[in-house]
Amino acid sequence: MKHWVLSLLLLSASLVQAQSAAPDFTLKALDGSNLRLAEQKGDIMLINFWASWCGPCIQEMPALDKLAQKYQTLGVQVWGVNVENDSAAAKAYLQKVQVSFPILFDLENDVSKAYQVEAMPTTVILDKDGNVRAVHRGYQSGVEKKYEADIKKLLRE
Repeated sequence: MKHWVLSLLLLSASLVQAQSAAPDFTLKALDGSNLRLAEQKGDIMLINFWASWCGPCIQEMPALDKLAQKYQTLGVQVWGVNVENDSAAAKAYLQKVQVSFPILFDLENDVSKAYQVEAMPTTVILDKDGNVRAVHRGYQSGVEKKYEADIKKLLRE
């Protein structure tokens, strides 16, 4: 039975990667603006789904901020999508640890469902045409090197 569940999880992971186009969405950002994914075509997108109660998510934030700053001028955007139904804890965290990239709030979890987010954090990397090219589930120190390799590959295309 456990192998069946694992196979199902692996199958769902491949479904997200195999999509020809990333699901479009519009979410409210921390600064009050509405950001729409479809309007970002032409840029490489790193979308990180996170929660304030998730230790690995919090640990990953500074590394994501470094990536955002390093690649912003090359047409790479990092978006953080908070998946909590109540954004108060996330906003409190962001008062202490400020990041340079937009933080969006998926209060209804519609976007995380569309992206089949099953682990925290989940990072999805899109190419310039808005296609899902990589999905990374979970976080371990150093995984940002994989993100960077994915970004560099897409920049060469």
